[in-house]
Amino acid sequence: MSQYRRLLLIIHLALGHSPAISHAAALARASGASLHIAALIPSLNLLSLLENGDREKARERYLQDHRDWLKDQEKLLRGTGVDVTTEVAWADDMRQDILDYVAQLQPDLLIKEIQHESALKRALFTPLDWRLLRQCPVPVYLVGGSGHALPRKVVAAVDASAGESEHSELNDRIIQQASSLAIQCDAELHLLYAHDISEDYLAELSDSFKLSALSKGVRKELEKSFLAFASQYGVPADRRHFVLGHPVTALSEFASEHHVDVIVMGRAQYQGLEHPLGSTTEHILYQVPCSVLAV
Repeated sequence: MSQYRRLLLIIHLALGHSPAISHAAALARASGASLHIAALIPSLNLLSLLENGDREKARERYLQDHRDWLKDQEKLLRGTGVDVTTEVAWADDMRQDILDYVAQLQPDLLIKEIQHESALKRALFTPLDWRLLRQCPVPVYLVGGSGHALPRKVVAAVDASAGESEHSELNDRIIQQASSLAIQCDAELHLLYAHDISEDYLAELSDSFKLSALSKGVRKELEKSFLAFASQYGVPADRRHFVLGHPVTALSEFASEHHVDVIVMGRAQYQGLEHPLGSTTEHILYQVPCSVLAV
């Protein structure tokens, strides 16, 4: 039985085909889920310069153009067997409006195209995609790169060194989501663990230790732990990948070299103050040449 029954796709740049539409449609066909597409359009400040009567007419014409375009997309998708509905609406607060749609429709998955932001802008403002990762109550599928619309290679990125029950449960959810996605799409499932030894152990070095000797011992223990972890889930030996290096860099390089379509990762949901610099999953969005499913 499919884990997806209802998918919600958010687009806010209608009148220009979004790759996310193809990805959402392919997943809906593969899983038999219904798909609702909501095109959210930021309010146009320029319209405030018009007189009230002209403003309302301009808003309605603008909205109708988007409705007509999206209805054409709906017709095309229905012709390929997708159970799809669409709507167009103004968005005064994009983040809150998206979360309201999620609360109202209760989808199994929120799908959205990655919105790339510059490093300077990320330093000044928390990107929309980061805020959704932190606050959305359902898994978030962020479409990026030029991978296949229907995934052929899915990678579950886990932390095999995490012994706490909280991290263990998150690993379970990551693998379950990745496995279900791979089964529904008839894709390969790979398990990957990327660890940066220097972050944990460089600070502990003294003159009597050499980094190379310490790294070999740590690597051996971590790899042993990872292989035992992978065995628990029955992952074939040729689909287990243990790599050293900063997770963002290591995952990006792996995804590029192995033509990965989707990386499934865990995400942090913050209580109170948020992390201003972003988590690994959040930074991955701007580095990997593929889509990211965050659970």
